[in-house]
Amino acid sequence: MKVEQIAVGELYANAFIVYQEESNKAFVVDPGADFEKIKERLKARGIGEVTHILLTHGHFDHIGAAAALKQETGAKICIHERDLPMLKSGRHNLAVFSGFSIPECEADIILKGGETIAAADMDVAVLHTPGHSGGSVCYLCGDALFAGDTLFYMSVGRTDFPGSDSAEYRHTLDTVLRGIRRDYDVYTGHGIRTTLYAEFKSNPFLNGTI
Repeated sequence: MKVEQIAVGELYANAFIVYQEESNKAFVVDPGADFEKIKERLKARGIGEVTHILLTHGHFDHIGAAAALKQETGAKICIHERDLPMLKSGRHNLAVFSGFSIPECEADIILKGGETIAAADMDVAVLHTPGHSGGSVCYLCGDALFAGDTLFYMSVGRTDFPGSDSAEYRHTLDTVLRGIRRDYDVYTGHGIRTTLYAEFKSNPFLNGTI
């Protein structure tokens, strides 16, 4: 499995193109902005079909190019049910508070957490990880965990946004993530890649320092 990371938008959110080397199919995680940049990278990698757009949560910097990518490719947009209103509301997705305007879009697959999606001929498990937003999820595929803003390199996401919940986040960190019984390469919503075991060992939000 190949993972292409692209920093997009003014907040440098990470979008990911995920594909198998022998296939021309891919799924895209969090196309937050810069549709043309994502389109050019798909073309450069010989990707002829995008089957799914997997959204880790509904904040504007992670969904901003989803409508254009869906229109271009016909990919199915997937988002957790609790973040569904963010696809059509600049107040819910926080765009209006940051001076941005993004196109509305429709979800094709509404997630609950616990399901597995067949995306680009790969199995993707959905882990509900609320806290940063009510509908935050992580996607597990192969050796990769696409964490959105749930987990960063030696840090975690904010809980001072509307819809954030620090108590839910504590449960996500202490119970849900700790319930994963193997290591993963963690592809974060902002910043650099890390590993789950490294975060368990040294991230102060996960190892009990904070």
